[in-house]
Amino acid sequence: MALSLLNAPVAFAPGLQPVQAPKSAVRMETAADLEALATKLNPVVGFYDPLGLAKADFWGSGSEEATIGFLRHSEIKHGRVALAGFVGFIAQANGICFPWKLEYSSGTTFADVAAAGSPFEQWDALPTLAKLQFFGLISVLELFGESSFLIERAGEKHYMMGGKPGFYPPLTKATEVPHPIPFDLWDPFGVTGKMTDEQKAKRLVVELNNGRLAMLGLFSFVCAAKLPGSVPALAGVIKPYAGEVMAPFVSGDNLLLVPQMLDVKISFL
Repeated sequence: MALSLLNAPVAFAPGLQPVQAPKSAVRMETAADLEALATKLNPVVGFYDPLGLAKADFWGSGSEEATIGFLRHSEIKHGRVALAGFVGFIAQANGICFPWKLEYSSGTTFADVAAAGSPFEQWDALPTLAKLQFFGLISVLELFGESSFLIERAGEKHYMMGGKPGFYPPLTKATEVPHPIPFDLWDPFGVTGKMTDEQKAKRLVVELNNGRLAMLGLFSFVCAAKLPGSVPALAGVIKPYAGEVMAPFVSGDNLLLVPQMLDVKISFL
């Protein structure tokens, strides 16, 4: 279900000072915390880190705990995206789409894009500007998510500096944007704020397990489309896709001079 999401640029107004909120206590997770969490997530597999990533030093932070914060935040974030993507893929594969126009200038409708075929082919059929709007939205959300003043304004710290992995700052506190934002990206209706700490801890375990399963599910769709038969359970369910799943643009995106980019051959020795 392709969406054309952004039509106006979002910019920060200069010279505004962040509103200070009470700082949360610095409590960085350790490898022991990961092992305890792994047992809760899957007592059969337990803690599994064959590459030793939990003991690495990412981005020159000089801290094992900072690396763990990065890994934990990355997993939670990508799990959430995969959960949405998994549901979206199923909806697209079944032709579910919005009933209105995607692009008024050309008259292209969401139904036109849905008729292109599989979700992979639907992405290829999107107008170039619609694709760029997707990446524009992603960039803005990443900027907000990594914004120190927004995080501190909510009384938190960055996830590599003792903050809570998976925390996304409230967009309603982003007073620097030109238009007020009525809802937050995470928990827009304040449901989690009414939960007890025990309920939140239980939901976190459920979310992590579901996120991991969703990531495996999405990659199963990709494998089944590119290598028919590689996922026996999806044989005959996922249609083969001849395009390149790792290339966001195709030759039809001539606005970006993609034909010249596609001519570049990369050899791996």
